[in-house]
Amino acid sequence: MTRPTIEKRPMEDVKSPGFFQKFFYLVLIPLLFGIAVLLVIASFTGTNVFEKAKEITGNLPFVSSQDETPESTPIDSQKIVELQAEIEEKEAQIVKLQSQLDSAIAKNQEAQNLQEELEYEIQKLKNDQSVAQKEFTEIISAFEKMTAKQAAPILVEMDQNEALKILAELKPETLSKVLSKMSPEDAAKFTERLAQ
Repeated sequence: MTRPTIEKRPMEDVKSPGFFQKFFYLVLIPLLFGIAVLLVIASFTGTNVFEKAKEITGNLPFVSSQDETPESTPIDSQKIVELQAEIEEKEAQIVKLQSQLDSAIAKNQEAQNLQEELEYEIQKLKNDQSVAQKEFTEIISAFEKMTAKQAAPILVEMDQNEALKILAELKPETLSKVLSKMSPEDAAKFTERLAQ
């Protein structure tokens, strides 16, 4: 049986660790381990490391300290008050506009109801007018069928305006016959009114 041969690499092919690997193994890992140990020791001794860090960094010239925030608080509270006042003003405007909108809607609804009522009245008047026109046409037809001797006394006794409406609608030959059967005064009065 033969043994497998392992290739031997020359020493030149093995890469040496880079700068970042050396930094990571030699500096960063031990530093993090040391910080962890110090934090554990500080927690057992009751020392608050974060407060100590704030005290130390508070003395640095370029780091803002916590003492400045109370000075800005009155400005912030003043802005808050102004913004709340503005919000209340806007809410008041909204309420006013809502009431105006509601009143406009109510007026619009009233106008729409009035329009519907007027349309109903117009339709009713048109129907009444149609019926009245039909009746008037029947009256004219009845007077056309009467003899002039029968129609003349009836027209003289009627209201003058109604009699004029009827006379105006009669055919010219029927009108002349009816006027001839009236007294000369009545015929003259009706003829004069018809001419106007």
